[in-house]
Amino acid sequence: MDRKVAVITGASQGMGAALVAAYRNSGYRVVATARSVKPTDDQDILAVPGDIADRKTAERAISEGMARFGRIDTLVNNAGIFIAKPFTDYTEADYNAIIAVNTSGFFHITQLAIAEMEKRSSGHVVQITTTLAELANSKVPAALASLTKGGLNSATRALAIEYAGRGIRVNAVAPGIVKTPMHPVETHAALDRMHPLGHMGEISDVVQAVLYLESAPFVTGEILHVDGGQSAGR
Repeated sequence: MDRKVAVITGASQGMGAALVAAYRNSGYRVVATARSVKPTDDQDILAVPGDIADRKTAERAISEGMARFGRIDTLVNNAGIFIAKPFTDYTEADYNAIIAVNTSGFFHITQLAIAEMEKRSSGHVVQITTTLAELANSKVPAALASLTKGGLNSATRALAIEYAGRGIRVNAVAPGIVKTPMHPVETHAALDRMHPLGHMGEISDVVQAVLYLESAPFVTGEILHVDGGQSAGR
């Protein structure tokens, strides 16, 4: 019961799967939730399949995590939907899906996780947002990402102040474009050029940023940009 426990959303692949591995390597037990998350032989990983937009999924992740491990120390809100298209091309289905995962999904599980953290007067919540929320780019029209992830940046600061006196820290990591399977190889050269450092980020860059925030007890309310210099200027 004395080992720390991290809850990670969007945990089945890409950044989420890497975060699960990183927290396990750091000695944490992990509650991994995603629609397609698979059971594992690792007794220190609890897989909770489900749609994070559904409050019942959040309820199961937290209640089953508490039943299995007895505590919740960290929540990483990694689950997210990103759809880049001209604003007037967004459909109602696009809007509903993005709001459901990026905003409602954040709200449900964060509310439940913080309620458990308050009982111990200790905890850490981290959101994965995007540099686009603060630095719009005409080449990447993504107003709904700005609407939702920008909201998470604001909520990060608000919650950091609300809970600072109760031992709970709240931070965010705002990546640039990260090299994942969603970006076909033929797009890489153009995407590399969109960063002052001349290349896209790696999943490991974002994971290391989250782990830094995890290990930084004097840091809260921070939006940590991991974007190859995009947010600094051009």
